[in-house]
Amino acid sequence: MTNTPEGFTYRIRKNGDVEMLHHGRPAGVLRGAKAARFLADVDNEDPQELMARLTGNYRHGNERTAKNHPRNRRP
Repeated sequence: MTNTPEGFTYRIRKNGDVEMLHHGRPAGVLRGAKAARFLADVDNEDPQELMARLTGNYRHGNERTAKNHPRNRRP
């Protein structure tokens, strides 16, 4: 099992904003200088990890612990 993020895409709007999507649903919008920096960084870094970091949607390492918590167990 890998902890690499997946399912992220992005599109550039007509006004220059960058809209990030996770499995087709909006996950965040970057505007102005942040959008320009993202477009420059996306060529140099792994786009999936970059978008996961920017949206805050990435693994924190506690998924197994949370899965085994009594509140999260299925009856």
